[in-house]
Amino acid sequence: MIRARRICVTAVAVLAALAGSPGLAQAQQPPSAGPLSVTDGNGLPPGWRIDGKSGARELVWRSGRTVPTGDARVEFRTGNRLLGVPKPAKDGRTFRLPLDDIGSAGLTDLQVTAAGRRLDAAAEEPRGSGAHGVQLPAQAPANGVDPGRSGPYRTVTGGYDLAPVRLPGYATPVEMRAQVVAPKGATGSRPLVLFLHGRHSTCYKPGTENDSQDWPCTDGYKPIPSEKGYLRDQQLLASQGYVTVSIAANGINAQDWQAEDAGAQARSSLVRQHLARWAEWSAHRATAPAVVRAAPKADLSQVLLVGHSRGGEGVNRAAMDSLYPPPGAEDGYRGPVRWKVRGTVLIGPTIFGQNPVADVPSVTLLPGCDGDVSDLQGEDFVDGTRGVSRGTALHSAVYMVGANHNFFNSEWTPGEAVAPAADDFGDDPEHRDPVCSPGAATRLTAKQQHKAGATYIAAAARLFVAGDDRVLPLLDGSGRRAPSADPARVLTHAVGGRRTGGFLPDGGARVTGARLCSAVDPNPAVACLNPATLGSSPHFAWWETEKETGRSAVALKWSAPGTPARVTPAKPLSLHGSRKLALRVFVPPNTTGTKFDVSVTDSAGHRATLGRVQPAGLPGSERTASYWAQELRVPLTAATRAGLDLRHVKSLALTPRSRSGKAWLMDAWGWAPGTPAVKAAALTRVDVGRTLVKEGDSGTRTYRIPVRISGHGSGQVRVYVIEPGSGRAKSKLVTVRPGSHAIDVPVQVKGDTVYGDDVQHDIAVKAVHNSVVGKHRGGLTVENDDPEPVVTLSPVVDRVAEGGTLTWRLSVDAPAAVDLWQPVRVLPVTEGAELSTKDVDPQWLMDSSGEQPDPERRLSDASLWVWLTIPAGTTSTDFVTPTVRDQLAEPTESMRLALTDRDARPLPDRPVLTGTVLDQP
Repeated sequence: MIRARRICVTAVAVLAALAGSPGLAQAQQPPSAGPLSVTDGNGLPPGWRIDGKSGARELVWRSGRTVPTGDARVEFRTGNRLLGVPKPAKDGRTFRLPLDDIGSAGLTDLQVTAAGRRLDAAAEEPRGSGAHGVQLPAQAPANGVDPGRSGPYRTVTGGYDLAPVRLPGYATPVEMRAQVVAPKGATGSRPLVLFLHGRHSTCYKPGTENDSQDWPCTDGYKPIPSEKGYLRDQQLLASQGYVTVSIAANGINAQDWQAEDAGAQARSSLVRQHLARWAEWSAHRATAPAVVRAAPKADLSQVLLVGHSRGGEGVNRAAMDSLYPPPGAEDGYRGPVRWKVRGTVLIGPTIFGQNPVADVPSVTLLPGCDGDVSDLQGEDFVDGTRGVSRGTALHSAVYMVGANHNFFNSEWTPGEAVAPAADDFGDDPEHRDPVCSPGAATRLTAKQQHKAGATYIAAAARLFVAGDDRVLPLLDGSGRRAPSADPARVLTHAVGGRRTGGFLPDGGARVTGARLCSAVDPNPAVACLNPATLGSSPHFAWWETEKETGRSAVALKWSAPGTPARVTPAKPLSLHGSRKLALRVFVPPNTTGTKFDVSVTDSAGHRATLGRVQPAGLPGSERTASYWAQELRVPLTAATRAGLDLRHVKSLALTPRSRSGKAWLMDAWGWAPGTPAVKAAALTRVDVGRTLVKEGDSGTRTYRIPVRISGHGSGQVRVYVIEPGSGRAKSKLVTVRPGSHAIDVPVQVKGDTVYGDDVQHDIAVKAVHNSVVGKHRGGLTVENDDPEPVVTLSPVVDRVAEGGTLTWRLSVDAPAAVDLWQPVRVLPVTEGAELSTKDVDPQWLMDSSGEQPDPERRLSDASLWVWLTIPAGTTSTDFVTPTVRDQLAEPTESMRLALTDRDARPLPDRPVLTGTVLDQP
């Protein structure tokens, strides 16, 4: 009891307080013996709870601040294991994930991540920059041709807005709006470049800082014109003779949280809907919008697709779907393919499926200060193509030091956008990042970044569409720069093109003098990069499983020079016809002085040292993905002089010449200049579906996960079968042929009458050879069809002398197969004196509310909203309130306890119980 005054309130005052009270701080949950508790026995961490009823229970996390709409997926994890992708609430702070039996393995080490970075409070404490010696890479020599210079044409600009289209799985139609910029006065048909923006807020309220994720926009709000954010890129290309169109996708951005593929198929459908219109307008000019009629005729046999962030994954899928048709039921475009995609440009892209199109050339821009897709997972558009198909398509990665995610789009850039915008990397004045905070020597301004981005988009157009090999050195690791992109420091590497051979760590290679490591593995002794490392590597970005097979590199570590690291492929390979050996190697960020001698040995045992390389680390900090491989080349002339048989090269060796250090080898290839003709192979396509079934009350039934195999020929994919609950996956290599049932995953469903969670049996598929994967993840969801037990609250001991323990029992009439969570809340008393924070055990108060007894206040003011659990297989749990004895003469005091909903509101149909404490004489 508060000694200064007696705590007495009227019922009217209580109701008024409840009606106007803000959300209560959530208390720590009590200990539980059930599998949903964390290992220390203190319940789920602050900000987390279990919620929902009737087979729709959810794991809920609420952030202390708004989580901005971005392109990276928000993911729930336990350590390295992916639990799933939660659904965002409209408040921008609350995220919900259906349990689907994930609780059976325990929710330990809960984390909220996006592209590998932590979003929850546990990640807020800085660990130190780890960025000593940050400096810009040396400026590369200028290339002979600069694609960033404006061309000879003036431009015409305008837009079109057609009837919206319906896409499978999207309740609200999606807009068909676009911004066109085209050359004025150009003759003949002209190549078409299509831009697709990424995931951003959809609507804004003019004159305020308010935005939303609604579609269509509500009253007072306007659409954010993200499609207008590439006007400068479009104007540059149009001046060079290209017809350009940038399409809007707000309708997808507002709804893709519901899509299992995060909207990739919908974006592909939207792209192809626009391309189909352009094909029609090229054939029938009179039917085209005015701006299209004012432009030169578009040549649909020469199409370049440019996608930013999720738009990058979308145009990759559009290129795939144009070559290898997707399942009709999931596709939003059913017509003929009257276009040819010559290449793609992917700007800070997502690639959740890790399913690049191997036979369509690509350029991937990787922003070194990306604060959204911060793991730079788009590197898989390069790495993931190796060995999949013919290998003639060039796949280039362009690492842009100091660029963030948003500033490639002017409508996402503060000071340029009509709607609220921000620097996605962010800036903490108390913990400034030495590489990426505004004003750092390595950080680009918005204008510098956008100009550099436009230059490299134009380089891709000139190479893939115009066929001008003079810009190839800007993209393929040759170490040349485009002066128009200055002062940006840009580094590149590539696979494909005229590269041959291929010393790849995967496929049975033997490694001596170094360690064959795994890109993704929870074991630090196996993983290429220890999880405790400050910073990360784009080459090792997480996928769907906590460990993967077939994603390897060679990790070197030495404390003295001279011991070679040797890679011996399963069989000798040919470097015949190559001029140089190109290696992709990286060393820790901000390091210098590493030196290697590079040598090869043929099948006859003849060895030649080709030369010495000296890789330097990129500028990096704990917040950047700077463990990125640079392309280093050594001539093969020494091997030719030594008489090596370059048709049968047995091994590659790297011999350290520096005193100590670390390095990682991704691969090495024979290299020759030029770009070969690219012809897409006839590949087998795999798409994983999803089936929902009821569990039933009895018996056992066997179902199979739906998988569609289409296309041509035969290929290989790796199938990961993910165990419900634990998330552990078993993988197997499967040969697939169109129309076959090669991926056969049976699921046994046993009926019962016990309430439980839905259970999700999933597989994930990745292309290995002569195959392509569309929808990479799916499975069988078994829906619980039993009613949730009714929870009741009853008194056990509700009248005690001070020093005694009040006890209430939370009960159900039948045990459940899962833990049942139910919140209770201490309410103000309606008459008489209320217990105070000093009338109860102080440790109990801290455990239950996170608060101290002082200053003394009513018990109901101590944020006592507690989530209780009835463990699986049991029918009750107790809520106890231990009181303390004092020496003061006091009146009888009480507390009130009620069951509540998930927003701390008392359930209207349940009684409020009272516990009484008598003064001890």
